[in-house]
Amino acid sequence: MRSLLPLLACATGLGAGLLPAARAEAEYQTIPAAAAGELTPANGWPARESYGSWTRSLGGPTSNRFSSLTQINRATIGRLKVAWIYHSGDGAANVQCNPIVVGGVMFAPTSGKNLVALDAATGRELWRTRPMPEPGNRLEDHPARRGLLYWPGEAGAAPRLVFTCGDWIYAVDPKTGAPVAGFGTDGRVALPVGGTVAGAVWHRVLVVPGYIRDVLGYDIVTGRLLWRFATMPQGAAFGANTWEGHEEYGANCWGGMALDESRGIAYVATGSPKPNYLGNRHLGDNLFANCVIALDAATGKRLWHFQEIRHDIWDLDIPAPPNLVTVMHEGRRVDAVAQVTKIGNTLLLDRVSGKPLFPFRLRRAPEASLPGEKTAPYQPDVQWPEPFVRHQFTFSPADITDRTPAAHAFVVQEIAHANLGWFTPFSAARPTIYYGMLGGGEWTGAAFDPDSGRLYISSNELPWSVTIAQDDDAPPLKPATPGEVIYQQICAGCHSPELRGIGVAPPLRGLRHRLSDAEVVALWKTGRGAMPPIPLAEAQKKPLLDFLMARDRPPLPADPHAPVHYIFANYHNVVDNEGYPGIKPPWGTLNCLDLNSGKILWRVPMGEYPALAAAGGPKTGTPSFAGAMVTAGGLVFCAGTADSKIRAFDSRSGAELWSAALPYVGTAPPASYQVGGRQFIVVTATGGGKLYGHGLAENGVTGDAYVAFALEEKQ
Repeated sequence: MRSLLPLLACATGLGAGLLPAARAEAEYQTIPAAAAGELTPANGWPARESYGSWTRSLGGPTSNRFSSLTQINRATIGRLKVAWIYHSGDGAANVQCNPIVVGGVMFAPTSGKNLVALDAATGRELWRTRPMPEPGNRLEDHPARRGLLYWPGEAGAAPRLVFTCGDWIYAVDPKTGAPVAGFGTDGRVALPVGGTVAGAVWHRVLVVPGYIRDVLGYDIVTGRLLWRFATMPQGAAFGANTWEGHEEYGANCWGGMALDESRGIAYVATGSPKPNYLGNRHLGDNLFANCVIALDAATGKRLWHFQEIRHDIWDLDIPAPPNLVTVMHEGRRVDAVAQVTKIGNTLLLDRVSGKPLFPFRLRRAPEASLPGEKTAPYQPDVQWPEPFVRHQFTFSPADITDRTPAAHAFVVQEIAHANLGWFTPFSAARPTIYYGMLGGGEWTGAAFDPDSGRLYISSNELPWSVTIAQDDDAPPLKPATPGEVIYQQICAGCHSPELRGIGVAPPLRGLRHRLSDAEVVALWKTGRGAMPPIPLAEAQKKPLLDFLMARDRPPLPADPHAPVHYIFANYHNVVDNEGYPGIKPPWGTLNCLDLNSGKILWRVPMGEYPALAAAGGPKTGTPSFAGAMVTAGGLVFCAGTADSKIRAFDSRSGAELWSAALPYVGTAPPASYQVGGRQFIVVTATGGGKLYGHGLAENGVTGDAYVAFALEEKQ
């Protein structure tokens, strides 16, 4: 049996982990659970009263999205009505920020890339500011894209709202929106790796995860950089020997972080190494990708890390903010970190040591067949806590949709020649189908109820088809050949002028390695997926084929010693003939996981497709990208479904108690606050995002709304 030491070291931070060597022989290996005496006793932080405010996106430093307010509860939920709707009026775009509320004022970004302050009781705009006069089009070029925070100030330092936008951290005056003098230059400081999520503050240290990579600490008063932790270590740094080759982008934080203010520990979740699907350029376990990392907030020193997936080639990031939880375990109250993942696991780790509270089982993983790729010997095959989604798509009646005979036949045809299986590596020109690229758990993460120890997770179950291909095409000739002229006129709008693909339209470089001339001609006639039939004149076909198959130019010189170059060729949802998910439902669920026992207590479909509901079919659930919030009133609120509704569920049973239509699909977790003795629930509703195309064309529609609900006032 292979030694467990490298696995234990990678999990707890005792060692760096090793590059894969000989394949392991044992079927399973287990990282043992922490012994009872090793568990960290609960210290009572945070105080119960802190859950009555919402001064940081996701509800506070724990990222638990729990409200202790009880005016809206199981008995009163039937009286919940729209209190106000705010339209920013500055454009229509997908906004993914959970807003914050301080002193009766709500702060949030807009679809037009402004930041606004609203009267939280009425929705009336108080001020707006535009952080970047000319924002770019990168994901990080949105103010407070996935969060912001309020810092109350201290002697000699004024209160401030803090958020990232582009390659900057901004601090603005909560009363006016004006830049805070003394914070960097004109109220901003450089963030060289960009940012999208809400940071967190320990004393005067502002901890900010980078969107490209790394985690940084700044003085929140002056903006001075204090420390930087490299999530892709180099040189002699711990973990550098888990990389063979390196990338500039990866092991990044795009879901969020949490901070234990009582212990001064910051917790950050990281994504996969990049580029996705092509791991032969960065062999090894790739620390600190796919990790939960605990850092000393004062110094940035790594205290421990826990890696879920080693050498992730499947884009199965740890996408969500960690939850700081307190649970009953081994007969005592224990402080822990709960981390939901794309593949439906919940990593439950001791908050100080990083050791798992339940045994963490790993299973021998398949070997790569692609030249130059080396998959990790073991991958997680977790039993406890119970996973909240399916782990493996199979060619069986248990998985493939039977919504209609035509739907079933359509999916069977698509997957007939695909790679299936648990952590199956990619092979050239053949699609690989698996769950997890859009969750399981997504960036919105989970909500935790500290009164019950229960975690509430909205999750997706969607199989994805991914193809990679060999690419050794010579560059096009200058001037353009007749075939390239036809391509630029007809095909480049979807597949890009350089044949590298746009969105779900696949790259066409190296096409000759995966399709024949006859197959390409057949696709022109019939279309496939989002590609319509292409009406080509007969005289256009041969020159276009010669260009696509790289026959209209001399080949590259052969180099028998050069490694084969691969590219990502295509990815798309596996859907049926009408665009609905190609698997049996549920397609989206709300899950209740008891962290005390590790058991799933209930799972209910969340959302429905109107056409299927009108036909009398069972509730299927839909994919969702907004996340849940839980209250002491016994309610779980969640939006984000394809039917543009927000819903309230009984936190004990999962029964749906209430729903309301939104002007656009909800796009971030709800928040709860109180103004003038009245409790409100507010949700971001701007539509768009990754729901587009999942059976509902209108999900591509975007807007500019925030919607607040409160109990109907008695006359």
